[in-house]
Amino acid sequence: MTLQATASERGAGDPGPGGGARLAHVDALRGFALFGILVVNIGYLASAYHGVGLADPGFDSPLDGAVRWFGAVFFEAKFFLLFSFLFGYSFTLQLASAERGGVRFAPRFLRRLAGLFVLGALHAVLLYPGDILTTYAVLGLILLAARRVRPRAAARTAVVLLAVIAALYLLLAWGVRLAGDAGADPGAAAEAERAMGELRGGPGAVIGENLGQLSEFVPVLLLFQAPVALAAFLLGFAAGRAGALGDPARHRRTLVRLQWAGFTVGLLGAVVYAHANLVAPGGAYQALAVAVDVLTAPLLAAAYAATVLRLAQGRWGRRTVAVLGPVGGMTLTGYLTQSLVCALLFTGYGAGLVGRVPPPGVLAIAVALFAVQVVTSRWWLRRYRYGPAEWLLRAWTTLTWPPLRRAGVPGVPGVPGPWTSPGR
Repeated sequence: MTLQATASERGAGDPGPGGGARLAHVDALRGFALFGILVVNIGYLASAYHGVGLADPGFDSPLDGAVRWFGAVFFEAKFFLLFSFLFGYSFTLQLASAERGGVRFAPRFLRRLAGLFVLGALHAVLLYPGDILTTYAVLGLILLAARRVRPRAAARTAVVLLAVIAALYLLLAWGVRLAGDAGADPGAAAEAERAMGELRGGPGAVIGENLGQLSEFVPVLLLFQAPVALAAFLLGFAAGRAGALGDPARHRRTLVRLQWAGFTVGLLGAVVYAHANLVAPGGAYQALAVAVDVLTAPLLAAAYAATVLRLAQGRWGRRTVAVLGPVGGMTLTGYLTQSLVCALLFTGYGAGLVGRVPPPGVLAIAVALFAVQVVTSRWWLRRYRYGPAEWLLRAWTTLTWPPLRRAGVPGVPGVPGPWTSPGR
């Protein structure tokens, strides 16, 4: 995914070719979304049982169960929606920047998508087969073709798309029920044990297992993740065209309504989704729960976004932006780094801890890793304009070598950065 647009494409604290000022509260939202993505992805990387929809029988304490419920209710199938929304939103800023600068947008954006696809393919094969970058690169073609669509039409299309996906899952639940509802695959546990053995092997075994798992992700991708991500793209596109995130204070009532809807209806839907996945995976009930989730997860994701945006504009705005903004300013680097660190921890690339760390320990690792990213991102972006992956992608996109170091006095404490106040 373009987990973030480059500085000049979105506007930056130090004006780039596109001019404008960086939206620090949007970077804070990206940073928060990156944390949620980490909490979800690390669960799949830490245990092959997670990938087949079963709880690891080696970790069955009440605390283990509580952490699984916490992740399923509050994180799973929520945060990729935020990233998808932000992709669509950033697309409008990139387009506007190109129009202001008199740059031909389509060739640049196509190169950007090609770069994302290559990064995603390498990421999927080497580190994590649940990669989203390749999906975003393909769906970005649809967004490019629809760039002249009016905001209301884009939003309506997104709603219709979500409704159609939910209806298809309801039909699937009905069909499974009529067929006898066999429930979970009886061979899933044996498959998880086999996969963990491969992931603890050498680099060749890890890559081979990743390639094997890619085929298992395809149905989930085509039937759930890709169409839902496209709907979120369109909602982000509509929000960007309307300038909805330019000044969140103007939309305080809307943000409050989103919080009420998300933390009631959205949260209830998340509980249904979690119950089906943790208690009765693989049957008609789970298909029904996915239908519920398709309709309610966007509400909970929107409530999260509204909460972060309100925090970034309120009493705790300076602190919220200072913590989350730098991470959100280099989310592509952050996303890839998370997978690299987790691969070194859990696979045969390094410690081979897959299946050996209980859920509370996995969650603690996620929190610790994100805390390190908060510190290192702030350090890096005080000295450099882009994260390493962002710089590389920008160089390919523009076919230039963009300046990396910031102007001024790099490395001196107190030199202002782009997240020193909520207003920048």
